[in-house]
Amino acid sequence: MKLNLISGEWLAGPDHVSNLNPADTSDVIGLYTRASVEQVDLAVCAANSASSAWAKASPQVRSDLLESVAQALFARKDELGRILAREEGKTLAEAVGETMRAAQIFRFFAGEAIRVAGDAIASVRPDVDVNVIRQAAGVVGLITPWNFPIAIPAWKIAPALAYGNSVVFKPADLTPGSAHLLAEIIHQAGCPSGVFNLVMGRGSVVGDAIVGHPLVDAVSFTGSAPVGRAMAVQAAQGMKKVQLEMGGKNPMVILDDADLDIAVPAVLNGAFYSTGQRCTASSRIIVQAGVHDAFVARLAAETKALKIGNPLDASVQVGPVVSEKQLMNNLDYVEIARAEGADVIGGERLNRETEGYFQAPALFVGATNQMRSSREEIFGPCASIIKVGDFDEALSVANDTEFGLSAGICTASLKHARAFRQEAQAGMVMVNLPTAGVDYHVPFGGTKGSSIGSREQGRYAAEFYTTVKTAYSFAG
Repeated sequence: MKLNLISGEWLAGPDHVSNLNPADTSDVIGLYTRASVEQVDLAVCAANSASSAWAKASPQVRSDLLESVAQALFARKDELGRILAREEGKTLAEAVGETMRAAQIFRFFAGEAIRVAGDAIASVRPDVDVNVIRQAAGVVGLITPWNFPIAIPAWKIAPALAYGNSVVFKPADLTPGSAHLLAEIIHQAGCPSGVFNLVMGRGSVVGDAIVGHPLVDAVSFTGSAPVGRAMAVQAAQGMKKVQLEMGGKNPMVILDDADLDIAVPAVLNGAFYSTGQRCTASSRIIVQAGVHDAFVARLAAETKALKIGNPLDASVQVGPVVSEKQLMNNLDYVEIARAEGADVIGGERLNRETEGYFQAPALFVGATNQMRSSREEIFGPCASIIKVGDFDEALSVANDTEFGLSAGICTASLKHARAFRQEAQAGMVMVNLPTAGVDYHVPFGGTKGSSIGSREQGRYAAEFYTTVKTAYSFAG
């Protein structure tokens, strides 16, 4: 059984969970212990005790640790990718790619660890010097989702350690395997005891205990909007710094002048790769009337041609849904869209050689932006097709949502592309690219109900994982 890592020791919790392969439910990847509230307290106290020494450690020490983790991830990418594909269901190519991205993130922050900059600012008073410095935020709780079980942990853990914080990390209960392997690598790389702690288990137990602990200074969470909103309230009561990424209902606009050789693959990728289980997925396809029928016909044909099956099969393009609960949720939305009047193409449960949670990608043609299926995040391979008359209507529909994570447009018009970049109410805007798929060295985050707090990734991660101190000195 795989154990929790607390103060440098591997400890069993009071119970455990079986990690099952969603493509073959007879395949048990392993047994993973679940932490108790008392073990969360041990982990937080260990992190608190280790915090001061790690914050004062040489930037070179922190950089060397992260570089060692990066090298191990690169070296073990195939092993990690296979575990990831088995436990989450994304294709092996996507899983290995995600592992490579995690390695690149650690390597990037290995460099950032020795580039923590401050400012020397001239005072308005004579003989006074002013220095602005960045210091570690302290003990940070990191709570991550199941859909990117190694990349999202990496983009939280790496900057946390790079900037001198100690970490209490809770991965998703549904996909603990990749996170546990990452924890093993961090431990084997020589991370000091207590600086990095892994506590696995249910969000309602372990996550709540982390957010509510008085010694936790900051919490970074990626997951559902309802959980994130509740967490924001809880963190505020404890006066904790908080960073929340909570999903999206991302628009992809297709204008009449779009190149369908670009637009169709972009939508296919954004809506259905990774089984649509991405917070940046293209879930509302907003198509101008002049190209609507041709676009839908081609997209429907290419969607039907996607090969759905075991993600370890190199010819498979889309793997299973992550769990039975998620599959049932998806199928419910297929019926909701049909009842709302959409013409549903695909969306049915599929049978394959092994018992698993396979679903045909679904297009909701003839949808409107007021339908539940067009407003609520489904988090599966389902996309609404909404017809509009012109660019202004497309922009209005794109922005008519409570979310604001990613937005895309396919067009040959520089004018419309420029206007969309400026006016789309989203934290990330894509032109002639899928809404999903971002670089690891630039900021990630959204607006409105998608995000709270400073951005993740790249140099902007310093805004969350450090606090600014202003120091005055009189030299007279």
